[in-house]
Amino acid sequence: MAKAFVIDVSLCSGCYNCQLACKDEHAGNEWMPYAKPQPEIGQFWMKVNDHVCGTIPKVKIHYIPRLCNHCDRPVCMEACGAGAVYKRDDALVIIDPAKCTGCGKCAEACPYDVIYKNESEGIYQKCTGCAHLLDNGYKLPRCAEACPTDALRFGEESDLQDLIEGADVLKPETGLRPRVYYRNIPGKFIAGTVYDPVEKEVVIGAKCRLVSGGKVYHARTDEYGDFWFTDLAVGLYDLTIEAPGFDYKVFKDIRTRECVNLGDIPLERKED
Repeated sequence: MAKAFVIDVSLCSGCYNCQLACKDEHAGNEWMPYAKPQPEIGQFWMKVNDHVCGTIPKVKIHYIPRLCNHCDRPVCMEACGAGAVYKRDDALVIIDPAKCTGCGKCAEACPYDVIYKNESEGIYQKCTGCAHLLDNGYKLPRCAEACPTDALRFGEESDLQDLIEGADVLKPETGLRPRVYYRNIPGKFIAGTVYDPVEKEVVIGAKCRLVSGGKVYHARTDEYGDFWFTDLAVGLYDLTIEAPGFDYKVFKDIRTRECVNLGDIPLERKED
């Protein structure tokens, strides 16, 4: 039966417990035949990356825990000429420390940059899924065990189907069929603050209409004059803002390659 990880980004608080638990389990500890000790510095087989989107004061942050994706088609295994990389019956991909020659071809082939060189041992290493624990009756790797919000789930892929449905994988275009699934990765946003420059007050309840490729989104400014359009796909958007007594404000071709803070947006009063 194939093992899998499911990570709900909306539940990840950035506590780094998974990263610390992995380091605690593997740094200074030898778990042969699965792994030599992880160095104390320079390697994180589980690493939490923070993603900051937008500009002050319109900023959002989310966290993406990164680890070996234990691909169904591991190119690291295909690239290894020494036969050191293998896939277990439970689909965890392991680099055998006893066979690794340190050539680095596995790291070069991996599109996820999650294979590291252990300089002192002269070998390459990565997440093992804590195979040494699983083979001794434990049900969870240390990272999943340490997650306080259940953002990180681990188990049989077949048992996790309800969570996997609708989830994303990193770099799906590679066709490697990763077994680390991500739920609720936020999209981009367009935000701003609408105000009246004459009265020097924010405009509450202004209608904001966003259009892209036939899709239309609606929002209103809140009590602070702010509007937010969230979870947007990368693309081009046209924004129209209207409020009673003011002329329309139009923004054309807003590109969401990154999150967009339009800043303070003044509305001009209609002429009598």
